[in-house]
Amino acid sequence: MEWIGAGSLLAWVWLLLGQGFFWRTDVRLPDRRDPERWPTVAVVVPARDEAGVLPDSLPSLLGQKYPGRAEVFLVDDGSADGTGALARELAAARGGLPLTVSAPGEPEPGWTGKLWAVRHGIALARERVAPEYLLLTDADIAHAPDSLRELVAAARSAGLDLVSQMARLRAVTFWERLIVPAFVYFFGQLYPFRWVNRPGARTAAAAGGCVLLRREAAERAGIPDAIRHAVIDDVTLARAVKRSGGTIWLGLADRVDSVRPYPRPAELWRMVSRSAYAQLRHQPLLLLGTVLGLALVYLVPPVALAAGLADGDTAVATLGGAAWAVMCGTYLPMLRYYGQPPWAAPLLPFTALLYLLMTVDSAVQHYRGRGAAWKGRTYPAP
Repeated sequence: MEWIGAGSLLAWVWLLLGQGFFWRTDVRLPDRRDPERWPTVAVVVPARDEAGVLPDSLPSLLGQKYPGRAEVFLVDDGSADGTGALARELAAARGGLPLTVSAPGEPEPGWTGKLWAVRHGIALARERVAPEYLLLTDADIAHAPDSLRELVAAARSAGLDLVSQMARLRAVTFWERLIVPAFVYFFGQLYPFRWVNRPGARTAAAAGGCVLLRREAAERAGIPDAIRHAVIDDVTLARAVKRSGGTIWLGLADRVDSVRPYPRPAELWRMVSRSAYAQLRHQPLLLLGTVLGLALVYLVPPVALAAGLADGDTAVATLGGAAWAVMCGTYLPMLRYYGQPPWAAPLLPFTALLYLLMTVDSAVQHYRGRGAAWKGRTYPAP
């Protein structure tokens, strides 16, 4: 047990110092200044059965205080709950930026529903406004009034082709507070923001809820056609842009928030498990390595501490306790970002166990033919 505890502690020392300081939460929009000319922006919102969240999100887009020309294109992706009609009602009642609501019909073979809707929205925007930038944002994302202005100013000032902010997800219920901060923490561990933002680095990622994309960069990368099959569309989009020579940036948001509630653990489970095995490229060996890695890094420390104390083995207890302490220390900044108490940090091993089970369940559902299921659609592995 001693060597396993030592391995876990070494892994945490590496994660603390050698994984792009993923645990820090200070990667925010880069320094920015107002451009001499504000470019035209098309805001594209794919929406499927989003009537429950639109009243909290769409008015924030229509109310953007943007000095240039901007229009909103909401694409109703086969909704059965009146999403499109509600969007028109909200626009008529609230006013603000011009809104176009359209419906592309069922996606063609090989396309995910979201990217089919994005394709339709971009094509419509090109016809109507010939935008220089596209803001791709989800229907559950609420933006502060100056969000678009800040995104464009950052992109212009830093010469960026893609600027993405990880929206602050809702963390109100017990299960949201337990799982949501860890979701962003694990994402940052997989894709350290500092590595993503380094022009010469291979790491590429974006957060699909808020992506400002220069239209020329999208065309050069073949977006969205080149990624039409992607279940994890945001990361795939960022990779395509970076591969084509584009510059990208990803960070945490201050005034971009998800309003989608996840009141029950089953809903959070589906959110994670629907794409977890796709993240592993549907490879059984990667799944095995991930399970073993999660166990070594997150489960061994508390087990080693408990076993060492029970057996009177000071070395094992010390190694386990030290690894657990480093783990908790790296989690504290994310808990502060989400307004959660520090005492929640020691619960991270339990949360990691849940994520391990979600990942295994994702693989099981894939082999049962129910992988990547979302809102009535199931997508096969590409």
